[in-house]
Amino acid sequence: MDQTQRIALGSVVVGLLVLGLKSAAYLLTGSVALYSDAAESVVNVAAACAAFVAVRVAAAPPDREHPYGHHKAEYISAVVEGALIIIAAFAIFNEAWSAFRSPRPVDLTPLGVGANVLASMINAAWCWVLFSRGRALRSPALVADGRHLLSDVVSSAGVLVGIGAAVAFGQAWLDPAIACLVALNVLWSGAQLVRSSVGGLMDEAADDRQIARIRTTISETAEGALEAHDLRTRLAGRLTFVDFHLVVPGDMRVSAAHDICDRIERALHAMDSDMIVTIHVEPDDKAKHAGIVVL
Repeated sequence: MDQTQRIALGSVVVGLLVLGLKSAAYLLTGSVALYSDAAESVVNVAAACAAFVAVRVAAAPPDREHPYGHHKAEYISAVVEGALIIIAAFAIFNEAWSAFRSPRPVDLTPLGVGANVLASMINAAWCWVLFSRGRALRSPALVADGRHLLSDVVSSAGVLVGIGAAVAFGQAWLDPAIACLVALNVLWSGAQLVRSSVGGLMDEAADDRQIARIRTTISETAEGALEAHDLRTRLAGRLTFVDFHLVVPGDMRVSAAHDICDRIERALHAMDSDMIVTIHVEPDDKAKHAGIVVL
């Protein structure tokens, strides 16, 4: 089991612990807002399980049916997580509407509040782990889980403030109102997660900064070639696929052209070891006099 899988499995354990604490907080207080917090934690557990399965599938080596590997499984997990988040938001709206129609008293016990605060602190710490390690390991599934937990931490803080106000001012309607605000935040988080994950499934290109670095590296290491053009990139989990056309003198030997390609590939791999490079060599009559100028 690699590091990405261990962190994903850790998310399942943390999710179950936080779910237990937030459920206890809801049962001790009877707050609909805390119910919304606990409902979101149910989704956290389901999403963490989906992420764990996805990173295990993504770690499988290429095979006959999947010669480019299984890395996009992480994007599928992120889309599933986004859909679950959206479902949780509507479940919270439903519970809040019931509370609006039949207001319930809130018992703000220290034990209940303490359980919720402890759960939020655990979530905040694990959120930092997911963001830092997910970005370092270039794992869309871990980063998606981190984004979800971040929205959960923000929601939990708002919930505590809201139910405190409801009890302090004796306004029972504030409890379900805060639950609705939590649901809106959850809904926005889920929609953003689905949008970003679909981009990966649709072969989204690398960001402008990485493309600029790729162009510079090709320009500086393609000595002997004339130009490079039609550069394309696409992301698949932690991998970045790069392909382009390299124009060389028409009378250059194949072995010499191959040496240039090897030099470019080594430089790109030094920049990013998870880069898959494909170079199409062309004679000088195919030059477009545009694209990447070789220094």
